Amino acid sequence: MSYLAKNYNRKKISFNSGKGSYLFSTDGKKYLDMLSGIAVNSLGHAHPKLVKTIREQSKKLWHVSNAFQIPEGEKLAKKLCQKTFADYVIFQNSGAEATEAAIKVARRYFYSIGKPNKTRILCIKNSFHGRTLATIFASGSKKMTEGFGYVGGFDHFNFGDHETLKKKITKNTAAIMVETIMGEGGIKVIPDWCLKELRKLCDKKKILLILDEVQCGISRSGDFLAFEKSKVKPDIVPIAKGIGGGFPIGAVLMNKKVAIGMTPGTHGSTFGGNPLAMAVGNAVMDIVSAKKFLNNVKKSSKYFFSKLNKLKEKYPSIIKEIRGRGLLIGIQLQTDQTKFIKKLMDNKLLTIRAAENVVRILPPLNVKIKEINLALKIIDKVCSELK
Repeated sequence: MSYLAKNYNRKKISFNSGKGSYLFSTDGKKYLDMLSGIAVNSLGHAHPKLVKTIREQSKKLWHVSNAFQIPEGEKLAKKLCQKTFADYVIFQNSGAEATEAAIKVARRYFYSIGKPNKTRILCIKNSFHGRTLATIFASGSKKMTEGFGYVGGFDHFNFGDHETLKKKITKNTAAIMVETIMGEGGIKVIPDWCLKELRKLCDKKKILLILDEVQCGISRSGDFLAFEKSKVKPDIVPIAKGIGGGFPIGAVLMNKKVAIGMTPGTHGSTFGGNPLAMAVGNAVMDIVSAKKFLNNVKKSSKYFFSKLNKLKEKYPSIIKEIRGRGLLIGIQLQTDQTKFIKKLMDNKLLTIRAAENVVRILPPLNVKIKEINLALKIIDKVCSELK
């Protein structure tokens, strides 16, 4: 028997090694990994530079308290600020922690300027912002909040419902928080024009704009952060997943204005920003933020989307829509995706579900064209069997 609690419905498969875009199971089978730990393994498995970085840093220093300066964290924070809109960074260990901290930053900002009643956050209903008590209620999903009491402070509107969004803003609203590209919610992209309107609305109402880029950020969209294409500047952005390439790292990026509320003692994290994590983050950042790397993500994405749309035309009774941007891809099926994902796995292709009958495809950002072709071949085969 397993002594692990049953909060995961785990597939009867385990892995003992990985290399690049492939995972090797304990029973000797080779799988093409188009899941990447849910957009985490941005450089695939056992990337030589990351292995070298962890080995070298582990011989020097793993952890010290944030009571002291951590040079590796200072270095990564500087890189993130120079690459993005941000002026300051707070390091965490995960996306949920980063989003939770983003909520705290927004509320604390208004408290610091003498408006303590401005605490409410507006979010998209059935989005995903994490699994802490606050973030499950921010997500607005009945399924996630069931049985966990109630955490107030969040209001919701439906995806694309701009009129309701405007009406829900009150004198107690502190911020609007949305995923630039919704992940668990079905790989739904917020259009650039909409992001621009959100920014204008926040400016007009004197509230903050939080763009959750935990899943869609760190080069996955083809831009370092997914909102960059829209030219908007948010106030706060939580990131995680891909920045560690598989090592647990989260962070909150923020502008100078909102950072004034984060004074000593307002927030902390025992492990956040530890030297080992920061060394890995620096190595990942150097690779994935390079212009050549980002251009290659766009090139791979364009090819993948082109081929997937041809499969959609070939199998209209199976595939309803191809969604997403960059290498954050959703295949929306006409019916429930459970059997489809199972058949993909039987053919040694790993994917994961999202809402609205979507099969999520999240390959490593350095995926090779021949690996994309293999994935397409398997998807084609499964569509053929199910039509």
